[in-house]
Amino acid sequence: MLVSDQSDLLVRSCAALKRRPCSHGPGARHKENAMSPGTSAVLSAAFSESTDAPSAQTALLSVSGLSKRFTSGGTVAADALSFTLQDGEMLALLGPSGCGKTTCLRMLGGFEMPDAGQILLQGQDITRSLPEERGIGFVFQDYALFPHLSVQENVKFGLRRRTRSEAEARAREMLEIVGLGGLGARKPHELSGGQQQRVALARTLAIAPPLVLLDEPFSNLDAAMRVQTRQEVRHLLQAAGSAAILVTHDQEEAMAVADRVAVMNDGRLIQIGTPDDVYRNPVSEFVASFMGRSNIVPGVARDNQAQTAFGILDLSRPAQGAVNLSLRPEQILLDADPSSPAEIVAREFRGHDQLYRVQDGARELVVLSGAGVSFDVGTRVRLRICDCVTPLEPSKADQRELTKLINSVR
Repeated sequence: MLVSDQSDLLVRSCAALKRRPCSHGPGARHKENAMSPGTSAVLSAAFSESTDAPSAQTALLSVSGLSKRFTSGGTVAADALSFTLQDGEMLALLGPSGCGKTTCLRMLGGFEMPDAGQILLQGQDITRSLPEERGIGFVFQDYALFPHLSVQENVKFGLRRRTRSEAEARAREMLEIVGLGGLGARKPHELSGGQQQRVALARTLAIAPPLVLLDEPFSNLDAAMRVQTRQEVRHLLQAAGSAAILVTHDQEEAMAVADRVAVMNDGRLIQIGTPDDVYRNPVSEFVASFMGRSNIVPGVARDNQAQTAFGILDLSRPAQGAVNLSLRPEQILLDADPSSPAEIVAREFRGHDQLYRVQDGARELVVLSGAGVSFDVGTRVRLRICDCVTPLEPSKADQRELTKLINSVR
């Protein structure tokens, strides 16, 4: 989407806000009050405007069977996606380029119409609603700030229903909250990338939307600024009480900021759960490999154990028969052993830890060790598995190896 298109959308949205009695989404009541002096010290006070929140049993957002196929090439961008989002929850849509995560976000925002499925926001069907009718905040990847307006004017752009003094007070308050209190008179080009990102978020949160959509908002920042900014964004969203859906291809980013992670591939939702659960208990080889590094090894499972080339290993969940196993690099311990056939063939020092590549027969394994454990390339090592491993469905390519292992066990 071009910046001009995004700017037009903002204009349309603000015009709609002037017509609608509610900027909080379908069916919700919303009363905006100017912030009293001194409230910037307490973040939650800045977002204390009343709303009729759904009950604990009712999801803020409910997506059912959402599908989208693009006519050019017949590409299936979204294949019957279904999930829910609770008040104040942050969900990360994670996956490689072309997996459908951005298309899903655009359908939620109203920029793409689904071929099938339903989107409910606060119990109201918004599947076919225009973007400006949904009351959803959207932070674009390039921030979509108006270059000819000052920072403060950008933030108060969505507050045209308020009096001028109220809008200016709210904009100043929001800039204080995002740490840009003294920069309201500047133009966007006079700010750093991280500061522009915070201005875009301040503009979105100024109208107190129940849901904020973020399209890879940290991709334009350098590594250090990315880490700092994503924590600031999470803190601000929590203080605002807004739920959020974040699109990213960065596993570390998803695990660091989201309450739940939804892993996507080829237009399908493969697994959804807490970052810890998805990382430790992947349901497929794709999820295991995409959620960080993983060694995929064959085994023969019986209930809670599996026979492998490393001996009998405990499983994180019961399984039967020939399976592939996900073995994380940090689950392998190394001990120097000149008689072992396993040899370190590469070493990557990363400051806080070290990454080794270990050749063990025909298989190369990735091992992660603390910085205090150091082995030179060429060192013979013995491998020990220190935790339960996760059984996966075996892939067709592994059948020969699995058959050999089954025969060796027999």
